[in-house]
Amino acid sequence: MPGTRDASTGISKRVGAVRESAILAIERQVRELTGAGHSIISFAAGEPDFATPAEVVEAAIHACSDFRMQHYTPAAGLPELREAIAAKTRRDTATDVTSDNVLVTSGTKQAVGRAFTTLLDPGDEVLVPSPYWVTFPEAIAFAGGVAVLVPADEARGFRVSLDHLERALSPRTKALLLVSPGNPTGAVYSEDHLREIGNWALERGLWVVSDEIYEQFVYGDAAFHSIAAVVPELAERTLRLNGVAKSYAMTGWRVGWLIAPKAQIAAASNLQSHDCGNISNVSQWAALAALGSGLGSVHRMRDAFARRREAILAGLERLPGFECLPPDGAFYVFPSVSGVMGRTLAGQRVESSEHLSRLLLDEVRVAVVPGEAFGAPGYLRFSYALADQDLEEGLARLQAFLT
Repeated sequence: MPGTRDASTGISKRVGAVRESAILAIERQVRELTGAGHSIISFAAGEPDFATPAEVVEAAIHACSDFRMQHYTPAAGLPELREAIAAKTRRDTATDVTSDNVLVTSGTKQAVGRAFTTLLDPGDEVLVPSPYWVTFPEAIAFAGGVAVLVPADEARGFRVSLDHLERALSPRTKALLLVSPGNPTGAVYSEDHLREIGNWALERGLWVVSDEIYEQFVYGDAAFHSIAAVVPELAERTLRLNGVAKSYAMTGWRVGWLIAPKAQIAAASNLQSHDCGNISNVSQWAALAALGSGLGSVHRMRDAFARRREAILAGLERLPGFECLPPDGAFYVFPSVSGVMGRTLAGQRVESSEHLSRLLLDEVRVAVVPGEAFGAPGYLRFSYALADQDLEEGLARLQAFLT
């Protein structure tokens, strides 16, 4: 009939264009193989193997019977939690943040979506240093924006240079994405480097989206700095992403937050009021307890990661064809496996890092994420946020297979 359209698929182009997270796809395979009785060592998920602190769990149990927690809360989050997040941010970054600058989200991943959906109009470009975390390009595209990849290669310690940023700039550029400590590389930007980038962004009128979820996990002489603190004039053009998932081993509780100027928070809160109402009250109460518990459990976890970092670097050094730049932060290593390309393993010629990752899972039941997922073919990402004995067993399986 005139005026009708083909609605046979039932899936919008915007949603249909979203690619599945490669990390979650691998973790799904791991669960299926484990359920079938296989012994899998997974270096794939960025998930601490520690239990959520006991006092946080107790707070959640108490909240379940609290009448207030059985009803709607403000879309932007519990007022007590928003204030605690603001206080934590003031403490850790020495920036002027109030509760009006805070939106509580369902995990930091939702904060990513809120930031780009609030910030971007169709066709707006975002400079994305590559390698990048798998969700960033998808979130930018879903918001109608365009991710412009800017190389941050191993020769520069996986840190983007001003020259490359300047070359990628266009009249459509609206924002710069910055992640420090980084995923998948573990790269940490120095204060001086952040100052250069921040001043450059300020001069060009750009917004900055700063992912700070791994702020507590830095090693050796490296130190975390927020670009909003290093270049205070940029704070009113910076959207910061964070949460309790990594620092307090609360990945499944799904509490993150967006810190931004009040106008952006008001707009994002308005959106949130329509698409989810509010984040789980019990989880918010648990997050409040976590932020009030101090940093003791965080430091114990960081000490364990520091030990595992040394162990995995030593193990990778023994693998032929692997070369790994030691990471300064987060809990990932990102070795080059170019030396393995062209080798024959299990009767197959290794054609790519993606092919190698499949071989490792199929042949020795070790799960890793190929660099293709992060825009960096020729690399593999290993998370060392897993138990010490699993880490050693996984490395032993790799060594037996590759040597």
